[in-house]
Amino acid sequence: MFDRPKLGERAILVQVGIGSRVPNEQIEEFQELARSAGAEVCATVTGTRRAPDARFFIGSGKADELRQQVELEKADLVLFNHELSPSQERNLEASLHCRVLDRAGLILDIFAQRARSFEGKLQVELAQLEHLSTRLVRGWTHLERQKGGIGLRGPGETQLETDRRLLGQRIRQLNRRLERVQQQREQGRRTRHKAEIPTVSLVGYTNAGKSTLFNRLTDSSVYAADQLFATLDPTLRRLDLGEGRSVVLADTVGFVRDLPHELVAAFRSTLQETRDASLLLHVVDAADPHRMERIGQVNEVLAEIGAEQVRQIEVFNKIDLLNEAPRVLRDEQGNVTRVWLSASTGAGLEALIEAIRGAFDADQIRGRIHLGVAEARTRARLHELDAVVEESVSADHGWDLLISLPERDFLSMCRHEGLAPERLLRAPCAASDTFLQSRTVA
Repeated sequence: MFDRPKLGERAILVQVGIGSRVPNEQIEEFQELARSAGAEVCATVTGTRRAPDARFFIGSGKADELRQQVELEKADLVLFNHELSPSQERNLEASLHCRVLDRAGLILDIFAQRARSFEGKLQVELAQLEHLSTRLVRGWTHLERQKGGIGLRGPGETQLETDRRLLGQRIRQLNRRLERVQQQREQGRRTRHKAEIPTVSLVGYTNAGKSTLFNRLTDSSVYAADQLFATLDPTLRRLDLGEGRSVVLADTVGFVRDLPHELVAAFRSTLQETRDASLLLHVVDAADPHRMERIGQVNEVLAEIGAEQVRQIEVFNKIDLLNEAPRVLRDEQGNVTRVWLSASTGAGLEALIEAIRGAFDADQIRGRIHLGVAEARTRARLHELDAVVEESVSADHGWDLLISLPERDFLSMCRHEGLAPERLLRAPCAASDTFLQSRTVA
């Protein structure tokens, strides 16, 4: 094996277009990934092929050129923006005389550097071991030796088989630990569901500004930086919507093109916060010229984790870099589908708060209900919810109420008060009757 240098690593990047030229944005993103891992990019090698070479992926002629480049630049590492097979990785290391890492291994290395919480470290280690388990090939001589000795000779167990067995044991141990952590997360989700506090999850391509927006909305201090995968561990905070209404805002890991399947599987419990959310705020870097492609890539990951059906509001962030003003886009029903804002300056945040509020008010119900004298507690509860629009005393000394409130709040009250929901005579909701007041965000 090749030892990792203590201070920095000089890396050569390899990007080959299969059947067509490599888009510049993919090269730029891969360079940013390498720098995020702490590598010093000293050269980038590109090319095109009809199909990957079975031995070196890039072909023997390109491998010779790459070996000369490694010697010229005195590189410690070669990074491929592709998925390499175990044998290709081994053949390249033998030919280049330096370490070779593919895209999945690079992203796993970045995640290993950024994980801070106990759960995050477990998830990253599990993903690394599952990735490593596919790399246990007979590339070193010690893996072919049989254990043995006087009185111990026989079929024995190769070092390779020992490594596989130990890896399998560690993977099973990590899965058991993650199951316990997942049970704790599930308990928290059940508690929030029982309290009927909806969850709003921030999703988006990495480095779109999710953590900055999260900090601005919740007055938090989650680590945010202009780099890929600045934060991994999900953070939950309460977001006040005014007049007793609130939601739980969740900041989650950013997505990237071709996210390794090992990471998606390992982070499935974390990503469940996204799948179980009532609303997704899809944060987009408005200054990114390839933002529409990024949107499609994020939606692909959301579909992979089963969150494609969750309602979305697209948040076009960083408008300060474009010198644009905050604005909103609505659909034919008047629902907000897109908000332009700047998380760093705070411009447009109030419009986002209104959009979140409107998304939940879309489930608002409005109607008339008659309550008898014995149901004074139910009347008091409706007033506590600020749901009473009009009220009059009926002939039987009860009350005739016109109410407007979210359907989940109404059904919850019916369960607690033993009230039949069918007693409400529904009427169309009027926008002017909304009971939530605006909240200014500093």
